[in-house]
Amino acid sequence: MAEPREQLTPAGPFSAWERAIAFRYLRARRKEGGVALVSVISFFGVMAAVAVLIIVMSVMNGFRSELLGEMLGFNGHLFVSGPLLNDPAKVDQALARIRALPGVTQATPMVEAEAVAIGGGQTGGAIVRGVRPEDLKKMSLVARNIRPGSMQGFGEGDYGGDIILVGSRLAAQMSVQPGDALTLISPSGDNTAFGFNPISKAYTVGGLFTVGMSQYDSTYIYMPLAQAQIFFGRDRAVDVIEVMVSDPDRATTFRPAIQRAAGPEAIVTTWQDKNQSFFNALQVERNVMGLILLLIVFVAALNIISGLWMLVKNKGRDIAILRSMGADQGAILRIFFMAGASIGVLGAVAGFVIGALFSIYIKQIQAFVEWVSGTVVFSPDVYFLSHIPAKISWIEVSVIMAAALSMSFLAVLFPAWRASRIDPVEALRYE
Repeated sequence: MAEPREQLTPAGPFSAWERAIAFRYLRARRKEGGVALVSVISFFGVMAAVAVLIIVMSVMNGFRSELLGEMLGFNGHLFVSGPLLNDPAKVDQALARIRALPGVTQATPMVEAEAVAIGGGQTGGAIVRGVRPEDLKKMSLVARNIRPGSMQGFGEGDYGGDIILVGSRLAAQMSVQPGDALTLISPSGDNTAFGFNPISKAYTVGGLFTVGMSQYDSTYIYMPLAQAQIFFGRDRAVDVIEVMVSDPDRATTFRPAIQRAAGPEAIVTTWQDKNQSFFNALQVERNVMGLILLLIVFVAALNIISGLWMLVKNKGRDIAILRSMGADQGAILRIFFMAGASIGVLGAVAGFVIGALFSIYIKQIQAFVEWVSGTVVFSPDVYFLSHIPAKISWIEVSVIMAAALSMSFLAVLFPAWRASRIDPVEALRYE
């Protein structure tokens, strides 16, 4: 009696033999009917496009984060102005109520005005901020970037004394160092019979601060509040109360409570109100740049079509043999789909690795390029920041990877479908 034959189970989709044939076709040399050169070009195209997209988006995120961090660390998050600032008693009452609010980390009365600075034979414009010494120590971004010992003597003496703190880049422009004299000219003066008489006074540079943003380091001077009130003719009034909160992004939610605490005479604005157009422009630029670079990824993915189409043309006889051996149309489609899609997958993964590493080590890369070239590739005078910032958003990276893979998969679908529709009889007729 004959033994029953063993029941064979057909291989499922994307089985080992389908993967083996797909990768064999991908590796085949041109004389064997392969498209190795076109595959390599397509791989590098996708890799470069994904890497550039990740790097550019990370740098743009870094710019926004650094600018926002510097701006919100140097300036307040909410600003209280209005007639109450002319009454010292009302200012003190408003400060006590505002500081008692949950989420408020600091409230600083301030005089802020423009002045002309003269020192070291140089003349330039400056913005002078008058603050109390105890409030200046609470401004973490400024306080932690003042040279050690520079606060000594600040705010001491009659009407706050004559010691001021100067931004490091402004001091360099004026050719002054700690201990040198810097003359300031205030636009507040008296109108006399002989014309306008501005106020001029020489101050001692007590120290320098560097916050890392050239716009601030080259413009701002800190002066004791009492001295600023006299110098700018404010009497005992202040110009603004700057309020800092625990979460700057939620500044608008703090506004009603601060408005009630400051009183009906107060006008409360937020940092978004002052800088809305600037950050809207950054967001629009970021979105447009991302769209343009996604189109580059799409163009790179289209290169896969040409390579896979050539592979289908060269492998017509192999397709006919596979069909005659029992491979169905689905198996042929999957073989060529894997052959083409693997280029996109490998290119996207390589681009992700390169883009992520470049973004993480961008400061070291900048330093190396500057060391090799001997030039400054990122001037703080132009870009406001002292280094190229980069901040990777892993959500954005996930979207980029998903988009690159989707484009690659869609690009190979038609050539793979065309391969599955080849008639084996017609393919072998002229062999």
